[in-house]
Amino acid sequence: MHQAIEFYLSQVLGKPVCDPAGKRLGRVRDVAIELGEQYPRVSGVRTGGSDELLPVDNPGYFDRRGVGLANRENEPRPLKENETWSRKILLDKQIVDTQGYKVVRVNDVKFARLNGDVRLVAVDIGLKGFLRRFGLDRLVRLTDNVLTWNYLEPLNLDSPHIRLTISQEKLHNLHPADLAEIVSDLDQHERSSLIKNLDDETVAEMLPDVDRDTQVNILENLDIERAADILEEMAPDEAADILGEMPRERSTELLSRMEPGEAEDVRELMAYEQGTAGALMTTEFISFPKELTAEETITRLRELAPDAEIIYYLYVVNESRQLVGVLSLRDLIIAEPSTPIEQIMRTRVVTVNVGDDYQAVQNLIAKYDLLAVPVVNDEKRLVGVIAVDDVINTLIPDRRNLESFSYFLVKRAIGRLGRR
Repeated sequence: MHQAIEFYLSQVLGKPVCDPAGKRLGRVRDVAIELGEQYPRVSGVRTGGSDELLPVDNPGYFDRRGVGLANRENEPRPLKENETWSRKILLDKQIVDTQGYKVVRVNDVKFARLNGDVRLVAVDIGLKGFLRRFGLDRLVRLTDNVLTWNYLEPLNLDSPHIRLTISQEKLHNLHPADLAEIVSDLDQHERSSLIKNLDDETVAEMLPDVDRDTQVNILENLDIERAADILEEMAPDEAADILGEMPRERSTELLSRMEPGEAEDVRELMAYEQGTAGALMTTEFISFPKELTAEETITRLRELAPDAEIIYYLYVVNESRQLVGVLSLRDLIIAEPSTPIEQIMRTRVVTVNVGDDYQAVQNLIAKYDLLAVPVVNDEKRLVGVIAVDDVINTLIPDRRNLESFSYFLVKRAIGRLGRR
C-alpha cells in the first residue's frame, strides 16, 4: 500500500490543473466525488463555469500543488447520478454526526491519496478548518477537529438518489431521543429535508422528544395527509397535546383526515381542560373483566399488549367499566391458571379523578412510588392512565434537569414492585 498523502479541499481550490505534458488547463474550482462507498472516490474536478467535470482517474498527482492528469484524452463530461460536488454540497453545510448524535457544520473537507485513488476521508468541523480557508491556520495554535466520513451523513444533496442511499438507513437506526436532538439543531430547510425521508413510524417515535414548538412546526410543514398519518402512529395523549397547540382550523382538518377511531380518542382527550389529569392521561392502557381467570388474562394480555402504551399494572374492571382492582404481572404469572383474577387482585387502588390538577397527580405518584396512576371519572369508571414519565416531562420540561430525579423516582418504584 502506498503511503497516504493527505490534504484539504481549501488547499487545492484555485490550484492549477495540468495535462501530462504540464500544460495548464485551468484551476480547480470544485472536486467531484462518487458516493456509495465507505469513503467516496474523487472522480474529477471542475475547472470552468459549467457543471461538467474533468475526469481525474489515477492522476499523476493530486495534492496541494494542484492536479496533474495522467491521461491526455480526458474530456469534460456531465456528473453521473451518483456524483456530486464536494465544495458546493458540503462546505459550510450542516451534516449529521451519527456517532455523536449531533449536527455539525463543515468548515473544510479532507482527502487522502490511497492506492492511486483520491478519497474523501473526513470533514473538518473546527475553527482551524475555517481559518485554513483564509491561510490563517498557522497564525494560531489549534488542534485539528475532524470527523471521519463513515460517521457522517449529508442532509441536503442535489440528487434524491444520493440522499436515499446510506444516510436514511443510519438515521432510522438512531434512538428516537438522539434523532430528536439532531432535528432540534437543524434549520427549517434541513429539518424538512430530513423528515421528508423518514417513515411515519420513525417520526412519530421521535416527536415526543422534541419541544412543542418544533413538534407543531414539523407537522404544519408537512402535507395534510402525511401529518395525519403520523398523528395516528402516536399515542392519543401525545397527538392531543400537539393538536392543542395548533390553530383550530389546522387541528380540525388533521382530525378529519385521521382514522375515525384514532381521531375520536384524540378528540376525547382534547376536551379535557389543560392542567387536569384528563388532559395528561393516555387512553392506551390494558384492563380486564374481573370474571376472567389467570390463564384467560394472560392469553388476553398477549393479544392486547402490542397496542398498549403502559403495562406496568393490569387494571381490573366490572361490567360497568368501574375500576375494582389492580394486578401485578408477578401475581398473575405465579397464580394457578384457573384462579379468578378477582381473587388475586388488590382492591385498594390509588386513583386520580379526571378533574384533579397536575400537582395532585405528582403528589400521589411520589407518595406511593408509582410507575403509573389510573384516572377515573365521577362514576369511578376507568378512563385513562398517567405514566410517571408524562408527569416528569410536563412538570419539569427542561430535560437537562430530569436525569437524577427521574432515575431516583423510577428506581424506587421498581423496588416497591419487587417487594409486592
